[in-house]
Amino acid sequence: MKAVCLLSGGMDSSTLAYLAKKDGYDIFALHFTYGQRTEDKERECAKIIASRLNAVEFLDVNLAYLVQVGGSSLTDRALPVRAHQDAGEGIPQTYVPFRNANLLAVATSFAESRGANAIYIGVQASDYSGYPDCRPEFIDAFQKVINTGTRPETHIRLMTPFVQMNKADILRVGMDLGVPYEDTWSCYQSNDLACGVCGSCHFRKEAFLNVGVIDPVSYR
Repeated sequence: MKAVCLLSGGMDSSTLAYLAKKDGYDIFALHFTYGQRTEDKERECAKIIASRLNAVEFLDVNLAYLVQVGGSSLTDRALPVRAHQDAGEGIPQTYVPFRNANLLAVATSFAESRGANAIYIGVQASDYSGYPDCRPEFIDAFQKVINTGTRPETHIRLMTPFVQMNKADILRVGMDLGVPYEDTWSCYQSNDLACGVCGSCHFRKEAFLNVGVIDPVSYR
């Protein structure tokens, strides 16, 4: 069995790739750079995780046009990455407009060309409920797109085992699987020491605190 795993280098996608391996799939790792502030660190971590899982292939795709699209503090340097406590209500400023549809479109092409049976994506609606493209409804809709837009003999299933979990739940899964979290990166704005205050750092630190284990990543 073959699975395309969207591997950002973060703790969710790394745990997901380890779970796909446990599920019996050969891993075809798919990483994206799209002008995000921490793209160098994310790529480094993704490559390490893919290597540890003996991935059949590591495909690094550049979606630099998302910088031109803008509208997100991850890709537009004129917009600050706010601390979690200052993020306010509604859709977070770190939301990249319709990003997951872009990622899944490439993943579907990759999966169909390699004869993969599944695409694993680590969307998780609990902590990031403001991201519309992380909701189960979005995944269901995109599954229909895959079914409609691929060859009749192609059967690719979107796998989202974390969609109803929170980050502590995901961390517990990862601890059981032996995920090397020292080789993962969550910070939205720093490539060296994690800032510790952005939304992604906040939820990561909270997860490790709730599970009662020490986060191996250093913070400012």
